[in-house]
Amino acid sequence: MSLPPRDLAQPRIEPAALGMVLFLVSEVMFFGALFAGYFYLRGRTTPWPPTDVRLEVWEPAVATLVLVLSSGTLQLAERAATRGDGRRARMLVLATVAMGVLFLASQVRTWVVDGFGIRTDAYGSMFTTMTGFHAIHVAVGLTMMTAALPWFFRADAPRGGVVATVYYWHFVDAVWLALFATLFFVR
Repeated sequence: MSLPPRDLAQPRIEPAALGMVLFLVSEVMFFGALFAGYFYLRGRTTPWPPTDVRLEVWEPAVATLVLVLSSGTLQLAERAATRGDGRRARMLVLATVAMGVLFLASQVRTWVVDGFGIRTDAYGSMFTTMTGFHAIHVAVGLTMMTAALPWFFRADAPRGGVVATVYYWHFVDAVWLALFATLFFVR
């Protein structure tokens, strides 16, 4: 039995999108190591978190909702760009950037008001390191969106950069959901 001939005209994954997927695999390992360190210290340190740690949950929960919604607006922007609706795509990307900035502002506020930090104890070190690296990733994602903005509203622009940006932002959101659950609920 022979295989049917392969259609060479089939669309293939854009190199930029494939590169992003491969990069994100390495980022999964990086954040996996941070989670492993957190749970190792959690198992070896009593009490965890220290009794004087009082985390405000409501503002980070609202910021989490904003970040999750931003994934939706960026996905809608990508769809609008694919349809050639550049004006809508640009508006949605700018809304996504605004939501990402709000999330970062909330994160900075959390570091300032929580009263512990990287030098306080093992919990403070892990909390600050994990949220800090995530904040860096959010800032990189915002930079990527800003740099890719012209690609979202030019019909002749390569789609790989747009898709790679969307993949990265979805990854940033997924990591935050795991961080939020771990840091604010599992504790």
